[in-house]
Amino acid sequence: MGGVRRVRTAAATLAALGLVAALPGAAGAAGSPQPVPSYRGADGAVAVKGKPSTAGAPQLKTGAVYRDSMAPGERYYALDLDDSSSVYVSAVLQPPGGAKVSYSDGLEVEVLTIENRSCQSGPGRASFGYDPVPISAVGGRIMREDGECQGSGPYYVKVTRETAKDGDPSPWPLELRVQREPKLGGSNAPTAAPSVWPSASPTLPGGDAAPRAGGTGFNDARALDSGVWNDELRPGQTRFYRVPLDWGQQLGLAAELSAATLTKDSGYASPGLSVTLYSPYRSLIDSEDASYDGKQAGLTLPRTAPVAYENRFASDRKLGAVRVAGWYYVAVTMAGKVGEFTRDEVPVPLTLRTQIIGTPGKAPAYEEDLAAGGFGVGAGDRTAAKDGSTVVEAEAAADQRSVMRVVAGAGFGTGTLLLLVLGGWILLSRRRAS
Repeated sequence: MGGVRRVRTAAATLAALGLVAALPGAAGAAGSPQPVPSYRGADGAVAVKGKPSTAGAPQLKTGAVYRDSMAPGERYYALDLDDSSSVYVSAVLQPPGGAKVSYSDGLEVEVLTIENRSCQSGPGRASFGYDPVPISAVGGRIMREDGECQGSGPYYVKVTRETAKDGDPSPWPLELRVQREPKLGGSNAPTAAPSVWPSASPTLPGGDAAPRAGGTGFNDARALDSGVWNDELRPGQTRFYRVPLDWGQQLGLAAELSAATLTKDSGYASPGLSVTLYSPYRSLIDSEDASYDGKQAGLTLPRTAPVAYENRFASDRKLGAVRVAGWYYVAVTMAGKVGEFTRDEVPVPLTLRTQIIGTPGKAPAYEEDLAAGGFGVGAGDRTAAKDGSTVVEAEAAADQRSVMRVVAGAGFGTGTLLLLVLGGWILLSRRRAS
C-alpha cells in the first residue's frame, strides 16, 4: 500500500503539502458547535466481510489493513501463518457519536487453530465506559518455546462484539490490521521477563506549550516528541497522538484540562478526563481517568517499562505490551457528561506533557527488517515527532522530498546535456573555421 501512495502525482503531493504547513501547530478554532469528528480509517484499507462461522471466512494477509462493519455477535476471518514469526491482529470498533454504550459492552479478538484452540492465554479484550469512543482489542500468535500454535498453516481470527441487552444493535465500522514481527536470529533469544526495571515517577517537562492538534484515531494521530503541547477538547471528543519509543526508552505522560465555561453553578463528571496508552500493535497498555467539575483537573500515568523484547514473557499487561520499538499511541477523552454543565461551543484547553526517557538502545537481532511490520523507530519517525506530523503528512513530506530529488536530478541532467551540446557546437564551429 505504501508503494501505491508513492505514485501520486507531483501536483497532488505539493497540493497536500500546502495544507500540511498549517496543520501541525493548528488547534481547532472556537466558534459554533461542531460535530465530533468521526474516526478516520486507514488509506487503502481493503473492504472485507467477516462470516458468522469459519465456513467461507475471508482471508486476511499480514501487513494489510481491512475495513468491515459489525453488529453484536461474532465474525470470523482466515489467516495463513508461517512457523517463524509472531502475528498481531488488531480490531478497532468505531461507534457513532451518540451511540449508547456501557461497561458491559466491549470487543474481543482471538486467533484460533483449525481445531478451535486459542493461540493465547485469553482473548484480547477492550471495553467501553460511558462514552462511545473508538476501542482497540488485539489477538495474536506469539512465537515462544512453550507457546501454542507454533506451526505454519491455516488459522482463524474470531472477533466478538459484546453488547448489553438494551444496547445499540446496529452495525458499527470495524478496522482490522495484521502486523508481523519476524523471529530473532541465533540461539540466545530471551526467554524470561525482566525482574526489575526503572519505575520511578517521571519528571515531566514545563515551560510554554506548543500547539499540536490531535487526530481522530490511530491513522491520523498527531506525532509528539518530548515537550509540552496544547490542544482543545469538547464533551464526548477523543484526540489521538503518537510518540516514538525506541529500544530501552520509557514514556512519561500527563494530561490536564483547564477551566471550562460553565452553564450552571455546579456540575460533576466522573470520569471527566480519560487517558489511554496503546502499543505499536494497538494493544492496551494503561488507562487512567480523573473527575472533572469544570475547574482545572489533571492526571499522570506511571512511566512505562523500558521497551524490551523480553517484556512479552511478563504476565502483567502494562509490562508485557511494551515489547517492541515503534509508535506508541495516546488517546485523550473528555466525557460527554461534561456537556451537561459546560458550553459545547467553547472548547476546553488541553495540555499534554510528554517525556521520552533514555537514549535508544541496541535493537534485538531480528532475522528480517522489523519496519516491514510497522515496528521500529527510524530517522523519519524522529523527524515526524519533532515536526508534529500525522502519518499522511509525513508520507506527503517524503513524497515531496522524492519529487524534489527527481526534479533536481532532471535539472542537473538537462543542464549537463545543454553544456555538452553547446561545447560540441563550439568545437564544430572552430573546426569549420580552421
